[in-house]
Amino acid sequence: MLNIKILSGSMIAVLLAIGSYLGAISTPGVAVARGGRNPLGEAANAAQKTPSASLTISDRTIGAAKVGMTFGQLKKALGSTAQFKVESPFMVDFDAVAVSQSGKLQYRIIYAASTKLKDADVIELLRTDNANYKTVQGVGPGMTLKQAEAIYGKATLSYNVDNEMRENVVFAKQPTNKIMFVPKAEGKQFAGVYGAGKGGFYQTKKYQPNAVIKSVMVRK
Repeated sequence: MLNIKILSGSMIAVLLAIGSYLGAISTPGVAVARGGRNPLGEAANAAQKTPSASLTISDRTIGAAKVGMTFGQLKKALGSTAQFKVESPFMVDFDAVAVSQSGKLQYRIIYAASTKLKDADVIELLRTDNANYKTVQGVGPGMTLKQAEAIYGKATLSYNVDNEMRENVVFAKQPTNKIMFVPKAEGKQFAGVYGAGKGGFYQTKKYQPNAVIKSVMVRK
């Protein structure tokens, strides 16, 4: 059971630890084709064509942004086509730099609150809500959890009261735990339908009918 207490130091380390845990709770499975059906079931309808490199989410990248590169390197790679806006606060414990191109928000660089992201700082966490960005399997923001399950397997949703009740979803056959999915159900506090928790930790495989992937995050 995850029971993270935020005491001191970088809040990024806390979120990265959560990502490691979320990967650990997923249960790998094997898709089985029956009676000549498409083994991905709904996936053929849910997934779009493979995104271009500039719009791909991988275990290290969201488009041109890569965890492990410096903020300055990203600025240089994007050149004058990009705009950078500090969002402080972005959420509890975290600030962000919003990266836009052609006036449209592409993704955010997430970093510890009350600090300044300098050009020499290494990017540790990225997040996008932009539905144009997808994994090579076609999963991205705006996709319903039901559609994503057809591609990545059964969803397990969870949250911990010690982590500001931030909800996450892990899919049984998602290819990496470096990619984190944030669910949302409009009109509901949580996308998941939860029963009793233990020690402040709640987990479920049930979710609201309108649950979608709100954001995709990539961690170092």
